[in-house]
Amino acid sequence: MTFQQTIEPGHRPGPVPGLECARDGTLLRDPARPVPKYSLPRAMHHFRELLKDKEDTSHVFRIFESLPSKKFMPRVRSLTLSEHGERLRREEPSLVPILDGHESLRQLPKGSVAQAYCDFMEREGLSAAGLAAEAEKLGNPSYGDLTEWFALRSRDTHDLMHVLTGYGRDALGEQCVLLFTYGQSPSHGHLLIGYAGAVNIRKTVNSRAPVFKACRQAQRTGRSCPPLVEMPIRELLAMDLQDARQRLNIPQPTWYQECHRIWRAEGIDPYDLLGKQAMAAQAA
Repeated sequence: MTFQQTIEPGHRPGPVPGLECARDGTLLRDPARPVPKYSLPRAMHHFRELLKDKEDTSHVFRIFESLPSKKFMPRVRSLTLSEHGERLRREEPSLVPILDGHESLRQLPKGSVAQAYCDFMEREGLSAAGLAAEAEKLGNPSYGDLTEWFALRSRDTHDLMHVLTGYGRDALGEQCVLLFTYGQSPSHGHLLIGYAGAVNIRKTVNSRAPVFKACRQAQRTGRSCPPLVEMPIRELLAMDLQDARQRLNIPQPTWYQECHRIWRAEGIDPYDLLGKQAMAAQAA
C-alpha cells in the first residue's frame, strides 16, 4: 500500500510518497534504517567469539546482521501488509509481556504449550525480557517500523521453538533450533551457526553420535512447519502441546534423541559437550 503524504521527523510514521505503509500509517521500512552489508568475515569473527561463550547471544545478533537475507523483506511485506498481519499487530503488538506473563499462562490447561513453556523457561532461568535486553545491549536504534515488529517477533519466538520441537539448550539442541528456524525462514546466519556449530561438535567430541542427521532432521521439520512468526501466539500457547505438534507437523526429534542416548552410553554429558570435557580433551 503506497500513500502520498509526508511526516515530520520524530512523529509517528505516517503516509510518505513512494513508501509502503500499513493502514495505520506505520512504515514498512523506515528510510533512515541503514542498508545491511553482507560480510562473511565479520560473521565468522562473531561465530568464533560465540564458541568461546555460547551464552553471549550478542554474537548471534551480530552474525545475523553480517549475513542479511534477500528473502527477509519479502517475508516482512507479505505478513505485515496483509489483513492477518495487521490483526496480529493489533492483538499482539509485543510478545514479551505475553510470554513473560507466567501467572496468566499457568491458568491454561495442564498439558498445554503454555504450561510446557513456563516449565522450560523457569527451569532454565530464562525470560523473553532477558533475550530482549541482550539484543538492546547492541545499542541499535529503534525505528518503530513494520520491519522492526517482524524482527522482534521472530526473535521472541526462539524459546517457544525449543518447547515445540523438543530440542534442549545443550550445544546440539541450539544448533537444531537454529536449523529449524532456517527451515522456516532461510538465512545464511542460521545456516552458518547451525552447521558450523555441528562441525565444531564433531571436531571436539570423539563420538559416533549422528550429529548431522539430527541437524538435517531439524531443518526438514522447520520447512514442513508453518512459520511460527505468522501464528497467533496466544492461541498457540492455549493449545495442547501434543496436538500443537501434530497440527504443525513437528515429529519427535529422533536423531537428536539418539545423539543424547549415544553420548550418555559413551559417558559424555550432552549438556557439557563444549565445556569442561572439551577443555580436558584439548589439554590431553
